[in-house]
Amino acid sequence: MDKKKFRQKYNLFLVEGNKIIAELLDSEFKIKEIFSTDPQKTGRTDIPATHISENELKKISFLKTPKDSVAVCYLNPEKQEEDKDVQLVLDGIQDPGNLGTIIRLADWFGIEQIICSEDTVDFYNPKVIQASMGSFTRVNIVYTDLVNYLSETKNSNIGTDMEGESIYAFEKPGKLNLILGNEGNGMRPETEKLLDKSISIPRFGLSQSTESLNVSMAAGIILGQLYSK
Repeated sequence: MDKKKFRQKYNLFLVEGNKIIAELLDSEFKIKEIFSTDPQKTGRTDIPATHISENELKKISFLKTPKDSVAVCYLNPEKQEEDKDVQLVLDGIQDPGNLGTIIRLADWFGIEQIICSEDTVDFYNPKVIQASMGSFTRVNIVYTDLVNYLSETKNSNIGTDMEGESIYAFEKPGKLNLILGNEGNGMRPETEKLLDKSISIPRFGLSQSTESLNVSMAAGIILGQLYSK
């Protein structure tokens, strides 16, 4: 189930590790079955776990170092909620680790919804689920046509750009979409045209060897500054 087409065909995805499996209890995600090398430690008494050997776990796990348990879960129907005061909008994010970290950041800052372009990596990807460390259960994630969405939203569309206004001088609007672009190419031109303002993270170091910040690292810095005001 590491391929999106199979996840959609069977309406199932995988969650690995007892810690994350335990967090599913208070979420809308339903577990179909659990496989574990130690069923007593799954933290779930509501769903019986099938005992498997460590070799069997290695065969079904997508991790280099498999965790203790794997849960097979049902996909949730996607539902777009009304715009929140602060939202993240992802334009073509491709790295599963970046998306998982961004979901975790959203959860940390209390951001309830992330709007993704249709070509953003699938958040049910096992690497995204793992990197989010359970935060995917608390953040609503929607895939949509960004041009249509950004054209109609009442939130201010704020993008990141090396030439933009310093985040440290930026006055946070009442309702905003923070738009984060693709790791290599940034935002696509049709998204940039819909921005109300661009912001940047000033460089204080003298070294020129660091060309730019990782997108999830930049998101963390910007959110920290936005919420400090």
